Amino acid sequence: MDTMRDRFISTTSRLLDEDPRLAVVLADISADGFEPTRRAHPDRVINVGIREQLLVGVGGGLALAGLRPVVHTFASFLVERPFEQIKLDLGHQDAGAVLVSAGASYDWPAGGFTHMAPGDVALLDTLDGWTIHVPGHPDEAEALLRASVTGDDRVYVRLSLQQNDAPLPVTGEGFLTLREGRSGVVVAVGPMLGAVAEAVADLDVTLLYATTVRPFDSAALRRATGAGRADVVIVEPYLAGTSTAVANDALRDVPHRVLGLGVGRKELRRYGQMTEHLTAHRLDAASLREDIGGFLGTR
Repeated sequence: MDTMRDRFISTTSRLLDEDPRLAVVLADISADGFEPTRRAHPDRVINVGIREQLLVGVGGGLALAGLRPVVHTFASFLVERPFEQIKLDLGHQDAGAVLVSAGASYDWPAGGFTHMAPGDVALLDTLDGWTIHVPGHPDEAEALLRASVTGDDRVYVRLSLQQNDAPLPVTGEGFLTLREGRSGVVVAVGPMLGAVAEAVADLDVTLLYATTVRPFDSAALRRATGAGRADVVIVEPYLAGTSTAVANDALRDVPHRVLGLGVGRKELRRYGQMTEHLTAHRLDAASLREDIGGFLGTR
C-alpha cells in the first residue's frame, strides 16, 4: 500500500495535468516527487526552498491572482512556523488555498520535536472559515484532496503515515455511523479508527467515523446521542481535547459528558518509534479500551 503522502503526490500531479488553475507550492519537502511534474508545468510547480513564511505568502498571492494553490510541507512547518502568514495572507485577505501537510503528530520521531505537530489542528481552529480533513487511508486522502481543489475556500488536509487497514466512502461532508449502541458514543478521527474499533469491539456503543472535523458534524453527534443524557468520547490523532468544545456546543441543551482522548501535552523527549509514541499517549487499542470503558462505566 502506498502512503497518504505518496498518494498526494501522484494525485496532485494528475490534477495539474487536468486543471490549468491548479498550482503547487513547496518548501523542499516532497520536491523530488514533484520533479517530473515541475518539468511539465514549470510555471505551476514552485519550490521556494526552506522558507515557510514565503511558502504561505506565495500561496496567498497565487490565490489572489486567480489560481488554486496547493501548499505543502511538514505540518510543523506548514501550520505552526508560518501561522501569522496563514492568519493574514490567507485569512485576512479572504484568499483560498489547500494546505496539505505531512508528518502529523509524530510520524518521524527521529526528526525530533521540530518535526512533530500535535497542536496543528487546535491552532488552525483559532481561525475562521477553515475546512479540516483528517483522512485515515490513502484512498480517503485522494477523495478529500480531489474535493478540496475544486473550490475557492481554505482547506487543511492532514496526512499521516498512520493509517487504517481499509478505506471508507468519505465525501468531505459529515461523519459516518459505523455501528449503533446504547452505552455512549465514540467518535474516531481519521487514522485512529483501527485502534478505536478494536478497543470498543465488545462495548455496546455507537461508533462514528470522522475524516472532516471542521466544520464539526454537530447534527450527526446529536442524532447519535438521542434526546436523553449523552456520554461522548472523541479520539483524535492530535492534541487531546481539540474537539471537546465544539462537541459541548453541539450538546449544550442536553445533559452530557465529553471525554477527549489524543496526544497529551507532555513532551516526550526520547525519539523512539511512532508505535511507542502511540502507546505513551495511550492511543493504542489496549489503553483506549481501558480509558473508554472506564469513562462509560462498561469495563
